[in-house]
Amino acid sequence: MISLTTAELNAWIVAFFFPLARVLALLVAAPPFNNPAVTVRVKLLLGLAITIAIAPTLQQIPVAEPASGMGLLILAQQIVIGFAMGFSMRLVFSAVDMAGMMISNQMGLGFATAYDPQSASQTPVISEFLGVLALLIFMAINGHLMVIATLGKSFAVLPIGAGAAASSTWLNIASAGGIIFSSGVLLALPLVVAMLITNIALGILVRVAPQLNLLAIGFPVTILLGFSSLLLSLSYLSMPIQQMFEFGLQSMLGYFVIK
Repeated sequence: MISLTTAELNAWIVAFFFPLARVLALLVAAPPFNNPAVTVRVKLLLGLAITIAIAPTLQQIPVAEPASGMGLLILAQQIVIGFAMGFSMRLVFSAVDMAGMMISNQMGLGFATAYDPQSASQTPVISEFLGVLALLIFMAINGHLMVIATLGKSFAVLPIGAGAAASSTWLNIASAGGIIFSSGVLLALPLVVAMLITNIALGILVRVAPQLNLLAIGFPVTILLGFSSLLLSLSYLSMPIQQMFEFGLQSMLGYFVIK
């Protein structure tokens, strides 16, 4: 007859339960797994599968009762780490959405919105288009597999129960957010400059010929030149978006400092 002590049972539980908390937190926050099209059941099954594959390779996990104060503290730490890693990757897609919003406003298409299930809100169509493009590029370079690989590596860089994250960790994540959003502005800058030049030219034209109807002429010209500029720039967007993805993957681990 097989008999287990309470300590042995707790050790088995925490060896699987603590890693599962970090894995599920990342799947909830990190693209593309946080898409509402991925149901809760699929996320749970994927998290269980990843945890079963990772758990045997982990280092010594501190033995603590799951319901004790120390066990709940470790559990909360794993959830925060998983959310922070997923948030670092989510910032990249938010920067792409911001670039699309800036382009839409400059083109005069800020009113043309569509429902975005990712954010559960109305977003400009250009922002939605660039978001889908970024997601396709991310899947094409196996970014989803890179996220899972980075998650597996995090248990070696940030062992379970190794200590609390230092205050500089959260400052580093905030700094990474600033860098990512500045990259989003640079991503939209060529089209924004093209639209600015177009608006200046239309303003000069109206001053020279006041009888021209600015709304009748400027609106279709701005949209036409905006779509033409976007079409010409599509072939050049892949590389900067991939560089943003690389930075996002590095920031998932590179900014954590343990006390």
